Amino acid sequence: MLQSAKKAIHRVIEASTGKDIRGNAFDLFLIILIVLNVVAVTLETVKSLHDVFCPFFRTFEIISVIIFSIEYLLRLWSCTETIKYKHPIKGRLLFAISPMGLIDLFAILPFYLPMVFIFDLRMLRAIRLLRILRLLKIGRYSKSLRLLGDVFKSKKPDLAIALLILLLLLVFSSSIMYYVEHETQPDNFSSIPYAMWWSVATLTTVGYGDVFPTTIIGKLFGAIISILGIGFFALPTGILASGLIEQIQKRDMKSNNDDKKYCPHCGNQL
Repeated sequence: MLQSAKKAIHRVIEASTGKDIRGNAFDLFLIILIVLNVVAVTLETVKSLHDVFCPFFRTFEIISVIIFSIEYLLRLWSCTETIKYKHPIKGRLLFAISPMGLIDLFAILPFYLPMVFIFDLRMLRAIRLLRILRLLKIGRYSKSLRLLGDVFKSKKPDLAIALLILLLLLVFSSSIMYYVEHETQPDNFSSIPYAMWWSVATLTTVGYGDVFPTTIIGKLFGAIISILGIGFFALPTGILASGLIEQIQKRDMKSNNDDKKYCPHCGNQL
């Protein structure tokens, strides 16, 4: 009896294929709840709204945490129906430290932490702001976000190389501007870490204008670094774009292969 209930729950909350009415209804309910939670967290920061609707926000928070807590416990209990988490203890631990398992945990943790530990007001506000992480839970129900996650996984080595190049360029440009501009602008370029603010703003072509070189050599290097930034900061964008095209092509090929398994006239499996 208990085993069959666990299978049924797992089928609804984890193994929904798009044809399961209960699974679709469960997914839609949680998506709406997640979106409403993000809206509530955002509106709660408006003082006039918080003063008027504080009891409503608190009640909605408690109801949401109860639902998310039950969902988390059900996922933790029924995860052993998946082969990857089949072991009753080790499997549940693996699920708990998996990316989606941690997101589910962090979605409810800000509510329970103040009950266990004593925080000052600023820390308490920061912890409560972590409720915005509930938005990450929507990744479980969005095919587009899952596709984007596959892109990051497939292009992880290429992205690591691109980020390493950008990091080296950041340190290189900051070091040069520090030695060139330090004497004329000791406040703005007091150290290499301080010069990194200028490098980030220049390499990303944002150019806030609060810090800028004044010497001829500094302006020359600034122009060169700006040009390099345009090219090098486009690298991750190109890598992600190519990865997205590859993943879409793989998905389309898999969809076409699946369609070939069924008769186009009667719909029966071949």
